[in-house]
Amino acid sequence: MRLIARFALDNVENFEIIDVFDKETKRQKVDKKEPSIKSLMPKYPAAIWMERKIRDEFGIEFEGAFDKRPLVKHERFPKHIYPLRKDFNKKEIDFSVYQPYKYEEIEGESVFVVPVGPIHAGIIEPGHFHFSQAGEEILHLEIRHFYKYRGIEKMVEGKNPKEIKKIIERISGNESIAYQIAFMDILAKASESEIPNSLKQKYFTLLELERIIHHLTDLGFIPNDAGFAPALSFMSKLAEEARRIMAKITGHRFGFGAIKEEISIDYKELIDFMDYLKKETEFFKNWIEDIASLWDRFNTTGTLSREKAIKYGVVGVAARASGIEIDVRNNLFYKNFGYEMQLEKKGEVSDRFRIRIKEILNSIEMIKNFKIDKNEKLNPKEFKDGEYTSFVESSIGEVFMFLKIKNGLVDRFFVRDPSHINWQAFHTTIYKDIIADFPLINKSFDLSYAGNDL
Repeated sequence: MRLIARFALDNVENFEIIDVFDKETKRQKVDKKEPSIKSLMPKYPAAIWMERKIRDEFGIEFEGAFDKRPLVKHERFPKHIYPLRKDFNKKEIDFSVYQPYKYEEIEGESVFVVPVGPIHAGIIEPGHFHFSQAGEEILHLEIRHFYKYRGIEKMVEGKNPKEIKKIIERISGNESIAYQIAFMDILAKASESEIPNSLKQKYFTLLELERIIHHLTDLGFIPNDAGFAPALSFMSKLAEEARRIMAKITGHRFGFGAIKEEISIDYKELIDFMDYLKKETEFFKNWIEDIASLWDRFNTTGTLSREKAIKYGVVGVAARASGIEIDVRNNLFYKNFGYEMQLEKKGEVSDRFRIRIKEILNSIEMIKNFKIDKNEKLNPKEFKDGEYTSFVESSIGEVFMFLKIKNGLVDRFFVRDPSHINWQAFHTTIYKDIIADFPLINKSFDLSYAGNDL
């Protein structure tokens, strides 16, 4: 079974651990006096960050865990404060004494450490990459994030579900539409409402436009990080044009506030742009394919084997580039509008690059097929207490969202961004490569820091 998420609830009288797999969901009660439960780390590497996060936020111990270092709590975060417990309600906390973080490092003669970040030379979110090096060769990489931890799960507690929409849609800018669709799906379920098919077509039109924008950006930056700047200039222009289309339709370049009970889309202008974009993308594809020096850098670099991808439960572009058939869109509704799963085999930078070109072209065709003149409205009624989940395929991969409503208010919100899974597998891709290839490999995954950190 594939592990999708492991997270905790505070039920006041006890804790509860929920394990979401692709085939089933398991639940276990945990005593509050001595909170402890068996670890999944030995079987599921993706559980490492999930359990470390739960330990930091709830104080639950994991029997058999081989990594008990703090994850969310950085060096001066108070040790015995657990921010997602129901009895924690402070607006501010005092720093504690500095406690150094113990990085995983390789030791030996001529081995040295190269720390990169969390502050980077560019407009980029904070994340730390800790390299153990022997000359140019990478011996080991530890990734440390959660510098953007905003306490979103705690922030939305006790609010009316509709109140938190603006927070949800701003969790991860690259995936705003995906997050909004997942949340709207949950609100529809909670109010026992059905989203009309015509409205779904408009939602998915915007989701595919968001995917196109993200992929266009990546297709510019990947060659740029291999030293070919003209690709970045070309694709930045297309990405900017696509963002302006998004702004025209939704009122915002990132589509904030786009997924509503009723949507109007001028499909004529959008489809004209899609026809133009298809020609430009095909030109770009043919242009890049003829530059042999680029493929010398792309091929055999940053390899994520199929076996490792399965072991870590990798999702999205990264999984499909390793030959794994996984995509939330792989359903009858999407297939009726022209969806085709795009796959490669080797899991290299070259495969992740090609997948994005293929997905842009497929998204263009789907947007043209989604065209509809019908205007139906979603009429959500009162939200019923209960637990609700949703899955959406963002431009990065599978978003899993959970919402528990109690007495009409948010009791627990949880989201597992695809980046939370894929970041943990990233270090397995660099052991045949040199440190100069790191930016190229990193951009070929292009994972979210904010979506991971919450």
